[in-house]
Amino acid sequence: MVFQWFFWVLAAYLLGSVPFGKLISKRVAHIDITKRGSGNIGATNVAREVGIKWGLLTLLLDVLKGFIPVILFARYASQAAPGHEIGLSAVGLSALLGHQFSLFLRFRGGKGVGPALGIYLAISPLSALLALLFFILIVYKWDFVSLGSIISVAAVPILLAIFGKPLPVFIGAVIAATLICLKHRENIQRLVNGQEIKWRDRGSQASSSKRRSNSSSE
Repeated sequence: MVFQWFFWVLAAYLLGSVPFGKLISKRVAHIDITKRGSGNIGATNVAREVGIKWGLLTLLLDVLKGFIPVILFARYASQAAPGHEIGLSAVGLSALLGHQFSLFLRFRGGKGVGPALGIYLAISPLSALLALLFFILIVYKWDFVSLGSIISVAAVPILLAIFGKPLPVFIGAVIAATLICLKHRENIQRLVNGQEIKWRDRGSQASSSKRRSNSSSE
């Protein structure tokens, strides 16, 4: 069983490490997304720097990085085995850590919201969808993607507890939320200081930056 769990955890980390945002940006726009905008490989930065449709594709692939290993583990690992829920959380956290500390990016990476959505879509679809609804409403109301991300991931452990999920799954969600919030620490500081840039303003800045870049190259 130890070897089986090691295989699942390693596979989840390797899949999570695939930097889809960087690969898509390089292929489509011939840019290194880690050196543009926020420098993040996630969907938000890709959407801002490359285009909405490519950001959505990045989001889908990042969600699948979390969803696939967890759903496969849940289906094919022995659910009767002692500590199965611990294994479920370990696989999910490994996928998240792969995204945040990618083997292919010298242990740098994204903030982890996309993979986290995939992880909890596999574990508790209703919890994940409610958290996604919170994200949409918060971004719609206040126009801060970072605020929506932080609040929605923080809500996941609470929702899991409300729906009666096992303690190891709840603890795993608390760890995941903590890791994601730590990745957002600069955003949190800017939010507190009133310096965080809104989504619509970021789009305008990206367009202006591209226009200046085009003008300077003419």
